[in-house]
Amino acid sequence: MAGADSMLSSPPQDAAAERERLILEHLPQVKLIASRIHDKLPQSVSLEDLVSSGIVGLITAIDNFNPKLNVKLKTYAEYKIRGAILDSLRDLDWAPRNKRRKAKLIEAAILMAEKKHGRSPSEEEIAAELGISLAEYHEWLVDVRAVNLARLEQPGSSDGETADALRFISDDEDQWPSNLFERSELERLITAALDNMPRVERTILTLYYYEELMLRQIAEVLKMHETRVSQLKSQAILRLRTYLRSRWPT
Repeated sequence: MAGADSMLSSPPQDAAAERERLILEHLPQVKLIASRIHDKLPQSVSLEDLVSSGIVGLITAIDNFNPKLNVKLKTYAEYKIRGAILDSLRDLDWAPRNKRRKAKLIEAAILMAEKKHGRSPSEEEIAAELGISLAEYHEWLVDVRAVNLARLEQPGSSDGETADALRFISDDEDQWPSNLFERSELERLITAALDNMPRVERTILTLYYYEELMLRQIAEVLKMHETRVSQLKSQAILRLRTYLRSRWPT
């Protein structure tokens, strides 16, 4: 933060050197974020392309960073890096309409099977609800794994207008009573959804999102094939979305 702050008052040559230093310092952050996003995508998507887009986001963050907003550069850079990568993916049309349709059909099947059986349905029950074989259902799960990426950038924000976007990660507004209540309620619902989930799927989500392990590492821990872990992760996310959608007002 101090380095970014000093750029505002340094001579042009010193500011350029400091800018280059900050870019090099945060390159590992770009590679980590790009790798984690790439892990959710089809193999046809190039990791190098994601890293390149992330670097553009990093440079944008450094050039537009305002330390007076009481947000760390690393936090703001992560926000911009992710946004730039996701924007590049949308430009590539990486989630075709038929894959989004499959994801919605799976969510609907999970909901119907859940109501029918009064519990979290098994893969066989979901496949039966869809009217397809278990093997074909597993293929669907592989197809829809990239559809679960959500837009992190706030609509209407731009590189030069960061104040509105930053308020979503600002320490002060995080403490608003309304935000604290919503966060608490959402955490309660997510906990309930995880409790109702098959143990292996709950374990995969925990290792992936909380322990931040890659799918390859999770496969080694669970002694499963990486493709199978990917299928179960997709299914777990769709279960979670189905559960939240039926209980969360928005």
